[in-house]
Amino acid sequence: SGGGGRGGGGGARGQKRKRGGGKGPNQDLHRIVKLIMTRNLNPVIVFSFSKKDCEKYALELKREDYTDEVEKDLISQVYSNAIESLSEDDRKLPQVEALLPLLKRGIGIHHGGLLPILKEIVEILFSEGLIKCLFATETFAIGINMPAKTVVFTDTRKWDGKEIRWVTSGEYIQMSGRAGRRGKDDRGVVIQMMDEKMEPAVCKGILYGDPDPLNSSYKISYNMLLNMLRVEDVDPEYLLRASFHQYQQESEAPALETKADEMESEANAIEVVPDGSPEDAAAVGEYFGMDRQLLLTQRKMMRIQRRPEHILPFVQSGGRLIDVTIDGENYGWGVIVRYKRKAGTGTAGSAGKAASNAETGPTHCIDVLLGCVDRHFDDVSKDAKSRREEDLTNLGLLWRGTSRHCRPSLPNDNPEIASMREFTVGLDAIDRISAVRLFVPQDTKPTEARKNIMNSLGEVQRRFPDGLPLLDPVKDLKINVGEFNKLLERASELKGRLASHALSTEVEEKVRLERVGAYERKSELMEGARMLRREARSCQTMVMKDDLRKMKRVLKELGHVDGAGVIQTKGRTACEINTANELVVVELVFAGVFNDLTVEQCVALMSCMIYDERSKDEEDPAQGLKSYLSGPYYKLIEHARSVAKVAISCKIELNEDEFVDKFNPGMMEAVYAWCKGAKFVEVQKLTGTFEGSTIRALRRLEELVRQLASASKAIGNLELQAKFEKGSDLLKRDIVFCSSLYL
Repeated sequence: SGGGGRGGGGGARGQKRKRGGGKGPNQDLHRIVKLIMTRNLNPVIVFSFSKKDCEKYALELKREDYTDEVEKDLISQVYSNAIESLSEDDRKLPQVEALLPLLKRGIGIHHGGLLPILKEIVEILFSEGLIKCLFATETFAIGINMPAKTVVFTDTRKWDGKEIRWVTSGEYIQMSGRAGRRGKDDRGVVIQMMDEKMEPAVCKGILYGDPDPLNSSYKISYNMLLNMLRVEDVDPEYLLRASFHQYQQESEAPALETKADEMESEANAIEVVPDGSPEDAAAVGEYFGMDRQLLLTQRKMMRIQRRPEHILPFVQSGGRLIDVTIDGENYGWGVIVRYKRKAGTGTAGSAGKAASNAETGPTHCIDVLLGCVDRHFDDVSKDAKSRREEDLTNLGLLWRGTSRHCRPSLPNDNPEIASMREFTVGLDAIDRISAVRLFVPQDTKPTEARKNIMNSLGEVQRRFPDGLPLLDPVKDLKINVGEFNKLLERASELKGRLASHALSTEVEEKVRLERVGAYERKSELMEGARMLRREARSCQTMVMKDDLRKMKRVLKELGHVDGAGVIQTKGRTACEINTANELVVVELVFAGVFNDLTVEQCVALMSCMIYDERSKDEEDPAQGLKSYLSGPYYKLIEHARSVAKVAISCKIELNEDEFVDKFNPGMMEAVYAWCKGAKFVEVQKLTGTFEGSTIRALRRLEELVRQLASASKAIGNLELQAKFEKGSDLLKRDIVFCSSLYL
């Protein structure tokens, strides 16, 4: 199954996109679905990367009707039979009541926020062909076999927990692969809605890119480690050596060794001095070493010269010539247009602090005109021909330059494509500062003004064939620093030694440059080969060996095992917990935190361990909680901090605040009310999440409470065991634990 198609997006190409907002995308989607139905390309799955967008787009079509009377009766029958197992109150839940009218019109919704029973109803109706248009998140494309005739993507970017990024090739194939039913359709149709410009390379990567690599996510947990330590003759290191993670790491070593051999062969093939003796090559090496030392010394000197107290008086007025390097590329001599100081620096008050803290580039900024060539001109492909012609026509209009879009102009470049553009750089981009100044008009944007400056710069360089005169660090810049004087002496000494070296006195300059260049290439290749061999050796050492040693130290510090590695009572308790952070849970048990709490408080407190929805209140997540819930929560945080401190002291990479922030009290009130017998509809009002997310959290919580009952039994605390068993019974009721329709 496969096929191509493209839908229109909301807004002009290249405009700033508004995620899920405005009427444009919704109307476009409405038209696309209408077209699909008219051309009989249904059933269609509309993929969206947001639960809210799924519901919003589905409700936009609530006036449409894609089913006949027979299908409507069938849908009603399936729906009423499915929800018979629910109590009267649960049947009146807003989500349960709102879905049936949409389903009867042939429109479905499927995402993680739906009640599990409603997701199953939607899946059954879709597989029977009763849902013509389904709005789903990408989870619908994974695991369950639900093909359609057409697939529509409402977006090409998704939030992955860290950033909004383009979908990967693997994700796209997984979802678009739903288009086309085996034995029913001769082809599948995929429609991609676009609301922003996409570069051809990105598009090609999504459509034809390599599948997502299969990398091991194997990680040792404290629970796993303790369960191995409690069994005699079981070595945790054996398990690590036998893991796929170790195999993957070791499999990289032969390729690295081969590459290192190739680099060494290439280096050995380079003749530094053709037909020369080893002594000749050694002489070139000596010259190269001194030349490299001189370069490093000059860079250190330039760092001192670039200090604001020395250089600012000479860059604050326009016209000064400076040699500029941006991101490792040398743009040569440029002309300063103006100097700017970042607003807010050096001022008091909150505004000044905010401005200085803002990451908006360097404090001292210089606008400088530099000779450059637009990188588009380097693209010689046929596709770029029209763009090159357009760029050539508009060349004079472009006056702003960045290192991303422009490269330094080279001697062999066509003069027609070279231009002077205004770059903004910091003081650290200055390599050299000249004593020469040119006249610069106030407005350098007009093409003629920049052309005149370029001609003047060329004339100055012709007048000084041996190089432009530079400002003297001591006389002009008034540098009187002991460190600088030492560097000056060292540079002078190195220059003298280089001038008197046999390579300078006995060999022509062209030959000398060739030999030094060859020696540099050879050195770089040999160094690269050494690095690769070092990497290959590290691949063959046991992965996570250091982590294992540190984790054992943490377990000893917290009393889970003794000095000889024999498991203790605390460790036996932690062996039973794998749903939440076992170390923190065990600390709470042994500190007696649960002893003075009621069953409902215990269960509510444990909800902090499994609830992972993002908290809206950044300051204090427990703000607004009743004292009988906030008190236990603050005790939990206290013990979590102590566990984090022990882990950090054992050299485990951990951020204490991030670790503590994982314990989210957002479900405490809802869980407390549920354990007190409240109806699901009332509990849902206390959460602020989707119903499906609440049920998923309660099911995970019940599993954790059950594990705590087993842990209490393992250490012989029957009172605590009875408390958690009762907690498990309080959680297991009504819609949260209703049986699956597939069973």
